[in-house]
Amino acid sequence: MKVLDFPLTKITIWFLLGILFCYYCQPSVCIAISCFIVGLLIFSISYFFIRRNKKFIPLFGINTYYISFFIGVLTLLLHTNSLQKSNYIHCKKAFETPEIITFTLREKLKSNTYNDRFTAIVNSINGKNYSGKIIVNIQKDSLKSLIIGDIIKVKTVLQRNSINKNPNQFDYSKYLADKQIYAQVYINKAEIDIHKTPKKDIWYYSGRLHSRIVRNLEKSNFNKEEMNVALALILGQQQEISSDIIQDYQYSGATHILSVSGLHVGFIMLFINFILKPIPNTRKGSFIKLISILVSLGAFAIISGLSPSVLRSVVMFSFLAIGNHLRRSGSIYHTLLVSMLLILLLEPYFLFDVGFQLSYLALFFIVWLQPLLKTIWTPKRKIQVTIWNALTVSFAAQIGTLPLCLYYFHQFPGLFFVTNIVIIPILSFIMIAGIIVMILAIFTSPPLIIIEIFEKSIYLLNKTIHIVASFEWFVIRDISFNFYYLITFYLFIISAIIWSKNPNYSKLLFLLSSIILLQISVIYTKREIENNQEMIVYNTKKNTLISKRTAKDITIFTSDTLSKNNVLIPYLVGNFSRLQSRKKIENTLFFNGKRILVIDSSGIYPTKIQPDILILTQTPKINLDRMLQDLHPRIIIADGSNSYAIQKTWKTSCLKNNILFHATNEKGFYKIE
Repeated sequence: MKVLDFPLTKITIWFLLGILFCYYCQPSVCIAISCFIVGLLIFSISYFFIRRNKKFIPLFGINTYYISFFIGVLTLLLHTNSLQKSNYIHCKKAFETPEIITFTLREKLKSNTYNDRFTAIVNSINGKNYSGKIIVNIQKDSLKSLIIGDIIKVKTVLQRNSINKNPNQFDYSKYLADKQIYAQVYINKAEIDIHKTPKKDIWYYSGRLHSRIVRNLEKSNFNKEEMNVALALILGQQQEISSDIIQDYQYSGATHILSVSGLHVGFIMLFINFILKPIPNTRKGSFIKLISILVSLGAFAIISGLSPSVLRSVVMFSFLAIGNHLRRSGSIYHTLLVSMLLILLLEPYFLFDVGFQLSYLALFFIVWLQPLLKTIWTPKRKIQVTIWNALTVSFAAQIGTLPLCLYYFHQFPGLFFVTNIVIIPILSFIMIAGIIVMILAIFTSPPLIIIEIFEKSIYLLNKTIHIVASFEWFVIRDISFNFYYLITFYLFIISAIIWSKNPNYSKLLFLLSSIILLQISVIYTKREIENNQEMIVYNTKKNTLISKRTAKDITIFTSDTLSKNNVLIPYLVGNFSRLQSRKKIENTLFFNGKRILVIDSSGIYPTKIQPDILILTQTPKINLDRMLQDLHPRIIIADGSNSYAIQKTWKTSCLKNNILFHATNEKGFYKIE
């Protein structure tokens, strides 16, 4: 089946291109609406003419893709909360001085060392109606009994999401912005005023249901560690899982089973089908099965807290269930495309969510590539067939998601296939047992015997994962992989599969072209690296860190040559570089014709040097005004090792003397080129 021959495929591609164009180019709403209206007019005219003359069919097709493109543009614009006048981001006072803010708690997040964290919906600021999502950080050991739906009034300052302080780190600010979260608040018990009546919406009832399940499981003496994993496996709640367990799942290549995805919802759908098997496959019986599946999947989404990953998977499998009901099993590609279109029409920012990308890529490659892999070997015994099917599904999904995983995570678990073969049977039992336990826990504490069986099965799963993860030499880390590699690797994989399915000259030409493009991306990246020279002043609190890069080789200057510099690793990986040497930081550095003077806690500096750049570290006790008269630097850089109070004084002095001032704990790292 030629997927690209589907009209829906081309419409979906242009719709996705419209979302991407809007995301990166940010056109105005007026221009987007004008272009869309023009497209509708041409569409109407071409439709009228096509009924009389078939020559206008190409124009009609082109215009359909044009409209699809601008539907994508408008969808993203309409779902960008920061463009709405009612969004709190337009209330500048709230970011400058303490204001009375009222918000409703929406979702419990994973706590950190100091705070319990929630997402919340802003209701008002100083009595004026505002909207938008924020993150609420409530100081630990000062937390009242808060529930989802609580309406809280507090006088505080909104704090914008902080930018990346060091190069090539995970961009948390961008991650939150894609979730329409632009600010956070930090509060404690004394500041909280909780409304007596919570907002009773679907999230409130979902939260209460989830809390009831947890309480009943705790009453049954469910081991805390296993219970947290169970809540992640069945309900997608990862907030309380320990970092050690998460690391084991990462190293074994099984992270995907901790977040509810297509795998989990697929198990649930199979279990429901098994229960409904006695119902005959008549027209009426098939309809009853469909309604039962849709209601069950909807109930599962509510119980699990309506998280985005669960909603995506539920929508996807709901469409698969509808496709099966309509006896159109051959249109699974259509089903995937329709589910994707519906999800992105409702929430276009999901396109930039890694989970969404991995889910659809994995499922698409399982459907497309797994039948080809199965033909490599035809086992005769039933157990061989089962293992071979599990292997081919695992390899198809891994091949489809590998470039994306390397691009985002820069590591590859070499034993992923072993993990999947071993855990699938255990996970099958856990999912069935877990559904039964969670249903019982809604009403009462499950019987001890069921809890013990469920607990031991999760313990066995964790132990198996830990054993696989202990072979750390199979986990390849710190793999440098850029956007050029991502695109060309996917072109190569797709062309190789197309050629393997039906070899011919044109497909071989496509395959060879993709190989050439892959080689060009490697050569271009290598050339780009070799021509690059830069010096970075990092934002580190305890030890000063400066790196000098020439092509692939990096030399670091630090106040402590023995300490590990974790902030350096993302920079090395992101720039295909290697650490050549470590040196004790010097007072005078030279780079690309620029004189750089470093003043540490001693406060000693030569007065005869006229530096271009002055770097202040370790809170030196100096009179900056007098120093500026002696040295006359073009810019002053204060790294994160300096105290906040003294940096304010330095900033004032620089403003008075008309000299640029860059504080890394405020503006992030500084690059010298």
